[in-house]
Amino acid sequence: MPMNDPQGLISPHIERITPVLKEVFKEAVISVAPGEQASWLADSFYRPVTGVTELPVGAHFRALYRYAAETCLPESALHLCFADRLAFQVEGAFCQDFLASIRRVQPESLPLIFQRSAAAWATHPRNYREIEAAITTAGRWAFGRELDLAWCHLAVQAGVLKEILPAVHNPDMSMMAEIVVQLVKEIRTEEVDWLAWEDPFILGREANELFRERENSLEETRKRLSYALPMMEVIRKGIL
Repeated sequence: MPMNDPQGLISPHIERITPVLKEVFKEAVISVAPGEQASWLADSFYRPVTGVTELPVGAHFRALYRYAAETCLPESALHLCFADRLAFQVEGAFCQDFLASIRRVQPESLPLIFQRSAAAWATHPRNYREIEAAITTAGRWAFGRELDLAWCHLAVQAGVLKEILPAVHNPDMSMMAEIVVQLVKEIRTEEVDWLAWEDPFILGREANELFRERENSLEETRKRLSYALPMMEVIRKGIL
């Protein structure tokens, strides 16, 4: 999981959920800022990667994923996910559903995108939903399938990820769509409620208030478009 937490919002959550993560994962490869002193990083469960958080976001993710793919056994199931969502999933109401989903993952089910269900999407502001739905719609026209190209949780074997990463180039978040396009012929999907909107929990905000604030924010809409439009281009290139 890539992590860049300058405000210190996420680190305390990760420390609290570490015992639960150990129940379902062998270890966690995580990117951290140089000099990060969080006590939980001393736990041998974590393999911290430094020197990548200063890169553009897509390059940051790619460097972390490459390290994990090259240092884990090829048959290992790598769960590409995000620290804030993990905190929400483990500490919130969806914990048992999340753990059950992870435990069900088998080699023959990989690669696999855990996709947001209709119930999960309903918790997100409208600009999130509709802009990302446009990406999914474009992908359906291109590939004949409903795929969450702006995924939140993707599981793939280390050897497979290592094989496809040389074809993943974009320095922004559209590299996430590049990964899916490389796997499009064999990737499976599973819709889950536990990918509900995590921001109110992480920020300690009242959900309806933050929901309205984000829906009415032009800056938030620009942020969503900033990765949606490059992902559209990834889709276009994927069908050339």
